Amino acid sequence: MVDADQTFVIVGGGLAGAKAAETLRAEGFNGRVILIGDERDHPYERPPLSKGYLSGKEEREGVFVHETAWYARADIELHLGQPVTAIDREHRTVRLGDGTTIRYDKLLLATGSEPRRLDIPGTGLAGVHHLRRLAHADRLQGVLAALGRDNGHLVIAGAGWIGLEVAAAARGYGAEVTVVEPEPTPLHQVIGPELGQFFTDLHAEHGVRFHFGARLTEITGQDGMVLAARTDDGEEHPAHDVLAAIGAAPRTALAETAGLALVDRAHGGGVAVDASLRTSDPDIYAAGDVAAAHHPLLGTRLRIEHWANALNGGPAAARAMLGQDVSYDRVPYFFSDQYDLGLEYSGWAPPGSYDQVVLRGDAGKRQFIAFWLKERRVLAGMNVNVWDVTEAIQDLIRSGAPVDTEALADPTTPLTSVLPQP
Repeated sequence: MVDADQTFVIVGGGLAGAKAAETLRAEGFNGRVILIGDERDHPYERPPLSKGYLSGKEEREGVFVHETAWYARADIELHLGQPVTAIDREHRTVRLGDGTTIRYDKLLLATGSEPRRLDIPGTGLAGVHHLRRLAHADRLQGVLAALGRDNGHLVIAGAGWIGLEVAAAARGYGAEVTVVEPEPTPLHQVIGPELGQFFTDLHAEHGVRFHFGARLTEITGQDGMVLAARTDDGEEHPAHDVLAAIGAAPRTALAETAGLALVDRAHGGGVAVDASLRTSDPDIYAAGDVAAAHHPLLGTRLRIEHWANALNGGPAAARAMLGQDVSYDRVPYFFSDQYDLGLEYSGWAPPGSYDQVVLRGDAGKRQFIAFWLKERRVLAGMNVNVWDVTEAIQDLIRSGAPVDTEALADPTTPLTSVLPQP
């Protein structure tokens, strides 16, 4: 057991930090647990910010990880609206923005990520938005509703998951939407060109216009308001608001100034951690978006920005901080909701890593499973409007065994039968 007089500090008030605090108590740790977040809101989950809450289908209260009173009941000390400005590894302390110093025995960095910024003229205009924090979603929800009422135009830079989910929400309000994307299809670097056209068609049917093979070069305006967005191929798109959805960068500044080992941006960035989520300092751990972890199952280092990684990574780091034997090898997982389409994706198959895509079901009816394979081994699977198959898909990925691709493509063959028998 960890001594009761020990202090565990968690830097980051998101899902990973909140679930780490919860796990410490659930595992019997009775020392001090201090959770520090630079936002004034209590820890919340981020998926609703681009899905249910943004679209107006979910209440704001539903985004929070725990009810407010839970933290006092669990004896979690909260420091909200207060950034950590420095880590002193020699003396094992963190310094807050108001100058307060807090000592730690173990420290967890769950600082998350921040939206990448457009580096073009016009980004200072009032109608240019990002979506990462609850305050962003609060503001953007009102913007989308106003655009819908006034037949206004939203230009979205980036056709990744956030860009597409916001496009769906905006169309739900009735706003006109144009998505500008440098790649030839949406989600090109995530699911490749084979499935990208599927999402083009889905959104086009709902009135979204795409401008592929181009980047924004300027946002023009007058009296502080957005009027149009220009692209590098000479096109100009009318716009009342612009959303930058061009990805996120891990918030590593605190770790960097503390001298912790990092991963360079070319390889995904983040704080380098081992399979137990321990950094180069044995008393400091990292979890969630900021952690670039060695993945025992996939045999590579990954930094994953999705909800499930925060949900499961925070507790894994907490158990490691308690001295338990931890090997964080969860199959990467995320989900998305767009219009009447829901999907789940398991695995890791960036373009160039696979040699075959197998479809199971009817893509035309938008009810299918897509599998990405390398030498007949399943690297990833995405189920679209097909449910209760995630465990079977992840079992196929974990097995690492060659599969019968005809059986994999046949909806009448149970997925559990596709898995090679021992």
